[in-house]
Amino acid sequence: MVEILRANQQNLKEAGKAIRRGELVVFPTETVYGLGADATSDKAVAAIYKAKGRPSHNPLIVHITSLEQAQKYGKFDDRAKKLAAKFWPGPMSLIVKRTENCSLSEIVSAGGDTVALRMPAHPISRQLLEAANVPVAAPSANLSGGISPTLPEHVKQGLGDKIFMLIDGGACLVGVESSVISVLPNESVKILRPGSIDANDVAQLLGEPIEQSQQSKSAHDILISPGLLSSHYAPKVSLRMNVNQPHKNEAYLAFGKHGFSNHSLNLSPSQNLHEAAQNLFAMLHALDAYCVENKFSIAVAPIPNTSIGIAINDRLTRAAAPK
Repeated sequence: MVEILRANQQNLKEAGKAIRRGELVVFPTETVYGLGADATSDKAVAAIYKAKGRPSHNPLIVHITSLEQAQKYGKFDDRAKKLAAKFWPGPMSLIVKRTENCSLSEIVSAGGDTVALRMPAHPISRQLLEAANVPVAAPSANLSGGISPTLPEHVKQGLGDKIFMLIDGGACLVGVESSVISVLPNESVKILRPGSIDANDVAQLLGEPIEQSQQSKSAHDILISPGLLSSHYAPKVSLRMNVNQPHKNEAYLAFGKHGFSNHSLNLSPSQNLHEAAQNLFAMLHALDAYCVENKFSIAVAPIPNTSIGIAINDRLTRAAAPK
């Protein structure tokens, strides 16, 4: 079982060396924990897919340290540059066309001609990227299709012996994965995966309507972005959404005040959507463990579909989908 290491200067330096050697290193971002590897190495990127059991047609997000570095790998038009200037570093991934001489492994793009790029804001992830001195492919550090990890313990339970190093950064502050925004030539800007940066934020900045993709993809569809599969972020037990009255054999994931004696956790007693997003995956992990042991399923209270609530409902819809 992998050791959980403190995020000090020496350990981050060693983590950077490990990534350059082709090892898998898990590190915190502001969204969720990422499973990192050298994005220029076919062998290292393939190791991510193997460790996660991830379908080979599901592309990865590549983490970089600057817009200048990002432009070595992707073509940024004026819209993409505006978005990067406003929201980077931060929880936003941009889908752009790969450059002609892109040195990234083609596996990160699942063989396609686009790439997802992100500049994380978390100080630990930024220090690690500087130490690695290579672009780092890093999907969520969990088994494919399962609940995303927002604590080091989630990673240890899911990937344990499949990784080389795990850097502890405590709980992730945003709690849901980055917004994925497609900015491709001759196409309107689309939000492919909702996150804490929403369509209104993007529309305000660009002064144009933004398409919010509602389309879920099956295991056989061609994907240009992670987070599009219809079944994803899923607990081991079944999950039911928009429940005001849980059944006796359901653990309850509440939002706001409630009076149920069932085993329950509350995303936000004060109905704060950002607090709910921070708590979402950790509480799903906890309820899933309880339900597996007690042969229960999970019921989730209605979540307002505004702001980051759109991202929460997106994750819950995929978690509730047939596996």
